[in-house]
Amino acid sequence: MSLNTYGHLFRVTTWGESHGPALGATVDGCPPGVPITEEMLQVWLNMRKPGQNKFTTQRREADAVEILSGTFEGVTTGTPIQLMIRNTDQRSKDYGEIAEKFRPGHADITYWQKYGIRDYRGGGRSSARETAARVAAGGVARAALAQLAPGLSITGYMVGMGERDIDRANFDWAQISQNPFWTPDAQAAEDWAIYLDGLRKAGSSVGALIEVTIKGCPPGLGAPIYGKLDTDLAAAMMSINAVKGVEIGEGMAAARLTGEANADEISMGENGPEFSSNHAGGILGGISTGQDIVVRFSVKPTSSILTPRGTITKSGEASEIVTKGRHDPCVGIRAVPVAEAMAAAVVLDHLLLDRGQTGGLRGPIGG
Repeated sequence: MSLNTYGHLFRVTTWGESHGPALGATVDGCPPGVPITEEMLQVWLNMRKPGQNKFTTQRREADAVEILSGTFEGVTTGTPIQLMIRNTDQRSKDYGEIAEKFRPGHADITYWQKYGIRDYRGGGRSSARETAARVAAGGVARAALAQLAPGLSITGYMVGMGERDIDRANFDWAQISQNPFWTPDAQAAEDWAIYLDGLRKAGSSVGALIEVTIKGCPPGLGAPIYGKLDTDLAAAMMSINAVKGVEIGEGMAAARLTGEANADEISMGENGPEFSSNHAGGILGGISTGQDIVVRFSVKPTSSILTPRGTITKSGEASEIVTKGRHDPCVGIRAVPVAEAMAAAVVLDHLLLDRGQTGGLRGPIGG
């Protein structure tokens, strides 16, 4: 299986399976001299780890990250950083029934068709457990960004669950970390808790809509034609398990606007160019404008549910399956820290690319 690496200069290779002894990431291209400790990375992993409340899978994993290489006396050396997270709460017996059956909505059938072999224990490499390694690598990216772009921040949050959306009038950044759904709308959080608890008890699941805002991104990141910042951000989000759609800024809704409504008018402010709106989501021509970068993506309902579903066996016989084990009733909840990590890796990658190509040169505007 190839293509387990993403990034251009800041490159991340993830490895490991859901029910193997461990999983992790090899991070190459991180600048030297960046302060990094296991405790710093653990902060981000704790946001993603399972079993923290009744709305996520009850698999109990500490998700404790170990740094095996690439640092000395608490700072990066510029050499490959090896990160490892041990699996400690696997229950492979929960998956014995699916050894010969394909779970609808899962990658079981496509892995089998492509490779002729698959690890059916929790989905193996296709499991969302792999994203723990991404979060660890994203922690490295955040540490580097803190030095290279100290005013930059990346915040993910849930704006929709099933057919329920937040009320943008209630948007409060401070609320995002105060509820299990990472949502900025406190009233929506209360409503979603009741709704999702009912689905959880019924053994069902629901999808979600996640938004990520990148503030303080300097203008000039990204390059035409095939190195666009939004291209790589979209690919990064689309690579997350269960994601089925990605949009930047106004996204799909831009198709319903006129040119007058969609254009972000420009004026000259005291500190440089200012935009009247941000329908473009902070990116024009694949290059950052200096405005907030806004990325949004949809996460499908968790395919592992207790309702019997029709399927076939490897021999082609008709069958029925109920997915046992411990699963998230809304996998979108734990996709939030994963999305932040992917955004951090992409932005750092493009910051390094820009530094290498232009050395920070910018076209002057004004006097």
